[in-house]
Amino acid sequence: MPSLPLSGKTALVTGVSRRRGIGFAVAARLAALGASVFIHHLRAHDVDQPWGGDDIEALTEQLRGHLAPGARLGDRAADLRDPAEIPALLDDAFALTGGVDILVCNHARSGGDGSLLDMTAERLDEHWQANARSVLLLTAEYARRISGVTPDAALRPGDHVGRRGPFPEPTGRVFWMTSGQIHGAMRGEVAYATSKAALAGITATAAAELLDVGIVLNTVNPGPVNTGYLDADSTDRDLSGIEEALARTAFGRFGRPDDPAHLIGWLATDEGAWIVGQVLTSDGGFSLG
Repeated sequence: MPSLPLSGKTALVTGVSRRRGIGFAVAARLAALGASVFIHHLRAHDVDQPWGGDDIEALTEQLRGHLAPGARLGDRAADLRDPAEIPALLDDAFALTGGVDILVCNHARSGGDGSLLDMTAERLDEHWQANARSVLLLTAEYARRISGVTPDAALRPGDHVGRRGPFPEPTGRVFWMTSGQIHGAMRGEVAYATSKAALAGITATAAAELLDVGIVLNTVNPGPVNTGYLDADSTDRDLSGIEEALARTAFGRFGRPDDPAHLIGWLATDEGAWIVGQVLTSDGGFSLG
């Protein structure tokens, strides 16, 4: 694989507002592979969490250091729970270089969750809007812009959106992020797990429709990645017994943001083009323990 396999490509990565986050690691990896990168952020969400939010100017300056010669960097703040923010975000992202080849939907709502026994309609709606609805709407608008296909009417079950292939290469790449809800219980995270399960559950259907217009979709479950929420000074959960639990795992650690970032980076290259419509777990075997 050439050293800059994404040279000439442009990526939009959402949810990049903390240097310790998965979004930053993904953006940095795509930049290191040669891509121009446009990042979305919503710092107001992170400053309300125990781990806090970073200075966006400092973050973008650090990310700029990962760019290959000639590659560009752009950013925009947006609350994607508001559907009206989606076209504006894509407008800015497309304007960076004239197109977007890779879309990584990494943004998510964290916190404000609960158990099934104290769940409310408001909590469910907030997580659905942030974690699932916005991803579906962003992907749909991206696909319309890439393909030029806008169905005149609602399609019947089983109808194709307008197959145009065969394609010499993908016309676009889309990545969704799910969680480990299929591998075990996520106590106290019912709204979050529900919204993430929706993305994993619809992956095959969405991937089939996007493939009609040449867009490749995959969903990544990064497993437990320590982005600060597993550190004693910035956690929102009980960490008692965590060291003992880690000692029983194969590699003795939680995931690092670079772990899923390297998977997404490879899938975004020509070498990963044959992987389509999959929910891929990158957890070092954690879910097998």
